[in-house]
Amino acid sequence: MLEIRTTCENCQKALPNHSDEAMICTYECTFCKECVEQVLLNVCPNCGGGFEKRPTRPKDELRQNPARKDQVIKPVKENKFLAKFKNIDPRDR
Repeated sequence: MLEIRTTCENCQKALPNHSDEAMICTYECTFCKECVEQVLLNVCPNCGGGFEKRPTRPKDELRQNPARKDQVIKPVKENKFLAKFKNIDPRDR
């Protein structure tokens, strides 16, 4: 089951279930679209993967399987994968 994290790990912007700005990597690291584009350059600082828009969980399913209540906060001080992967398509990393 996809975990729905409700804030950007970097800037703590609210990213509720219905947000169009929530982006996730394959491990569900969650960042806002602005951080992904402006700070991370589409390179996850935790795994080096790329990002895709997070899907929205239907309301009925959200009642049965709610979003994560605690926040994952890991402000990006250094992206160890950025220099290596920023010019490589995520599918080719």
